[in-house]
Amino acid sequence: MKTLLTKMNNEMKILSLILLLTFALMSVLSPSHFLRLETFQGMAFQLPELGLLSLAMMITMLTGGINLSIIATANISAIFSAMILVANVNPDVPASGDAGFIILAILTALAVSAVIGLFNGVLISIINIPPILATLGTMKLLQGLAFIITKGYVISGMPNAIRFIGNGTIAAVPFPLLIFALFAAIMSVYLNHTSTGFNIFMYGSNPIASFFSGTSNTKVIIQTYVMSGLYCGAAALVMMSRFNSAKAGYGESYLLVTILAAVLGGVKSEGGFGQVSGLVLSLVILQIISNGLNLLGVSSFMTIAIWGLIMIAAMVIHFLVEKRTRLKLSRMS
Repeated sequence: MKTLLTKMNNEMKILSLILLLTFALMSVLSPSHFLRLETFQGMAFQLPELGLLSLAMMITMLTGGINLSIIATANISAIFSAMILVANVNPDVPASGDAGFIILAILTALAVSAVIGLFNGVLISIINIPPILATLGTMKLLQGLAFIITKGYVISGMPNAIRFIGNGTIAAVPFPLLIFALFAAIMSVYLNHTSTGFNIFMYGSNPIASFFSGTSNTKVIIQTYVMSGLYCGAAALVMMSRFNSAKAGYGESYLLVTILAAVLGGVKSEGGFGQVSGLVLSLVILQIISNGLNLLGVSSFMTIAIWGLIMIAAMVIHFLVEKRTRLKLSRMS
């Protein structure tokens, strides 16, 4: 336990140092553009949707799995929600009955995403399809259904109450940032202070030991992917609100970044270790890098290459640190 706490503290110290260095570097390279209130406000509005999707990815990686269908889940959830709103709510003529349809649309997005999460969980835990293949298949299935439903078109025209979710502010604080903070806190409590969270970590560390301890591994996996789906549904609402529309292909570039955020934040690819605070710090670092590169005029293709390089570097560093730790422990014993 003491070793685990030490490792977590070291991860946070390293991430905090990287954050400070990244901020200082971007401040030096582009002081006139980066050090502006508008830049930080833009980051505050952009981070939440990516953050919610990263949390959805993180919880599956803690079990040693992965969820490649998070973007497709968010998009099709947003599409079903948008269809309800467009069919029943006129954004230009508010009516007293609109609140019911708005609540229905929100619940629909969450329900659709939860069902997709349940579907992934069943494929992985009961049919024993590897997570990467199960969620890849789900991703392609959902992408196809989304294009069939929308015929490739954008569903637009959201009411003000929905647009506020992704674009509003409360006391000058972006409302989507408050949503992300709430969901991050819920995820932290869920993982660290509930029996299900403990079982997720235990399964990720050693699924055989988890099984022989009396834990239902099937139940753990299904609960994990349902939770992942629900966070995709929350991200769907934020994305739909911010873009004032829903579409089959939104946010496709986010998939790599969510995995990168989890790995950079200290989540082990084989499962069993990770913390929400580390993920949040990594998201801020990546958001600073992304905005900084954009302000410097770096092409989007170069940015993607840099993401890949950062991911490889993070995994190599984690490997070297783990190797060094094992050597120390072997010498002590």
